[in-house]
Amino acid sequence: MSKGDRAKSAREKIKAQQAADRVRERRRKAVTYATVSVVAVAAVGLGVWYAASTSQAEQAGGQLPPTTVNPDGSVTMAQSGVTKPVVDIFEDFQCPACKQMEEVSGSTFRNLAAEGKAKVVYHPITIFSTDPTKSNSLRAGAAARCLSDGKQWIAFHDLLYKNQPSETVEGFKTDQMVDWAKQAGATGAGIDTCITGQKNVQAQLDYSAKVMKEQKLGGTPTVKLNGTALDNKVVFAPKDLRDAVTKAAK
Repeated sequence: MSKGDRAKSAREKIKAQQAADRVRERRRKAVTYATVSVVAVAAVGLGVWYAASTSQAEQAGGQLPPTTVNPDGSVTMAQSGVTKPVVDIFEDFQCPACKQMEEVSGSTFRNLAAEGKAKVVYHPITIFSTDPTKSNSLRAGAAARCLSDGKQWIAFHDLLYKNQPSETVEGFKTDQMVDWAKQAGATGAGIDTCITGQKNVQAQLDYSAKVMKEQKLGGTPTVKLNGTALDNKVVFAPKDLRDAVTKAAK
């Protein structure tokens, strides 16, 4: 082989080696990108799983804990002798976020009370200042005050949220609420006229003003644990909510 042929052969070998190196480098990068992608997808998947697991509503227990309608219109749910931790729920029946909270975390509140792990107190108030939301809220809050049986009150409470009207229309009409009260088992004398006559409107207004001032509420829903407001990220995550309450009980 001549000197020129040998040089040409060497150059070809170098080119072949360089080509092979480029192929290996492309494969290495492809594997690296694939690995990073898998890790990223796994991380996103883990985040989605965690969010789903913490926001999943609990299964409601079969037995409703003892529930008492208090003279001021608040409602206490607790096992006998349980005085703390105290979970105060400030809600407005016309408030869409309150409805969402009830759908997501309502069963957690009741389960904690049923398990003797908390004293839960509902405070139905009216936060709206313009119609139709203010009038809707007042009618619902006043009607709820007509029920004195705790079990019936809770059932009526749930029906109000289930049938919550849009914020742009007149709703919670008295004839509707009379029907819902009957569905809740409230058939006692005077309940129908109490609801249709809206006897408790002023009491609802007074209690709302008192609570909002004393508690320095900026809106609803507001949930306080032993007097301290919980972050809504906790309130709307049943697992985190349960963890916070059970930790306070220790």
